[in-house]
Amino acid sequence: MHIPDGFLSPQTYLPAYALAAGLWWVAARRLRSQLDAERLPWLAAVTALAFVLMMLALPLPGGSSVHAAGIALLAVNFGIWTSFMAVSLVLAMQALLFGVGGVTALAVNALALGLAGSAAAGLAWRIFQPIHAGLALILAGWASVVVPAAIIAVVLGIQPVIAHDPTGRPLFFPFGLSVTLPALLIPHALLGLGEGLLTWLGTLTLERLRLRHVA
Repeated sequence: MHIPDGFLSPQTYLPAYALAAGLWWVAARRLRSQLDAERLPWLAAVTALAFVLMMLALPLPGGSSVHAAGIALLAVNFGIWTSFMAVSLVLAMQALLFGVGGVTALAVNALALGLAGSAAAGLAWRIFQPIHAGLALILAGWASVVVPAAIIAVVLGIQPVIAHDPTGRPLFFPFGLSVTLPALLIPHALLGLGEGLLTWLGTLTLERLRLRHVA
């Protein structure tokens, strides 16, 4: 669900960069204190999986794309702040090296996918895990896709309102919320089911591999 360059106004991406910079600093401090040699290889492996999943993107009419992400898998197994940094790194590499997503949109993409997606996944996991662990993982995966899609839909949909010329013609993204909300939410609500299964199966696989590693 990457936003490409040219779709966001400076009124949007400059404040987003300011906010993201502060949050990246907080996340880096937390990561430095929490990450150890035992967890690092597992985090690297799941981050690489997220990189591959996000590269397999199909464009959507609402100015974004649909793809699996692995965000909930990162958030549930490594924590929200670690997931935020890992997803931000993936997005930065994709934008700078492969032209997937945009450099000007990087902060918005990172805040939506990396932070909001991870936070939604972590919250769903904590709420539903006492009820049923498998259900909690599936819902975490679903939330990690749908919440960022909703945020990106709103960010894109308000561009014609906040950035237009004196005649009212949009200067950047031309479509309003009536287009972006259904265009992004409907496919991502369906994709979220697959993301939920990925989170569930991925977490089970990680647990088994860790047990084998310890043994």
